[in-house]
Amino acid sequence: MSSTVIRFKDVYFGYNQLCVLENINFSIEKGEFVGIIGPNGGGKTTLLKLMLGILKPRSGALDVFGSDPRRAGSRVSYVPQASTFDRQFPISVYDLVLSGRLSRLPWYGRYRKTDKEAAQQALKTVKLENLQHRSFGTLSTGQAQRALIARALAANPEILLLDEPTASIDPETSEDVLRILTKLTPDITVVMVTHNLRAVIHDAQKVLSVQKGVAVMAPEQVCQHFAYGVYHPPLIQGAGH
Repeated sequence: MSSTVIRFKDVYFGYNQLCVLENINFSIEKGEFVGIIGPNGGGKTTLLKLMLGILKPRSGALDVFGSDPRRAGSRVSYVPQASTFDRQFPISVYDLVLSGRLSRLPWYGRYRKTDKEAAQQALKTVKLENLQHRSFGTLSTGQAQRALIARALAANPEILLLDEPTASIDPETSEDVLRILTKLTPDITVVMVTHNLRAVIHDAQKVLSVQKGVAVMAPEQVCQHFAYGVYHPPLIQGAGH
């Protein structure tokens, strides 16, 4: 049985006449930690939306668990940046995390004991159980990001997609978030868009450099130029630069 959970083959995508991604070919295996890097506007978030089934390729083939991404359901969870979430919405941390179980509710629409246990376990995983009764809007940016990760984990996903989970948080809190994510593998496949090159080099098993096309690299192949925001066709470290 194949261990591939996400596969892109000759994928092209664009908005109207603008080509955003072209000739995309790569696969992600079960239990991998994958970092996605690239310049702003290079297509990183578009790539995530294709994996989620929010967008559909203009041409080529894309499958998640061997089928259309829209069929993946709760097997895939998505974590947005905390800054994109409405912090004024009146909801407790616990209720926010519990809402991650909505896709698994039975026909009568009530949370069961198993749903509440999953929410508690997710809170424990991100070390927020002591803040579960706080209003989500009162959390720091780092705490809010951990709460959103817990919400995604409450669904017991097989794939976790994250868009800049360490953006706008201090280095110490960023390290806490990364430790949480690395401990999830190999039980969960983690795919993370990031500008944190240190995280990519030290934690990821595979790196996707996105700039219209996608170059697949091992972490040790990531050129140090990327740390300065200089994105170019990948160069192997030690190969004359």
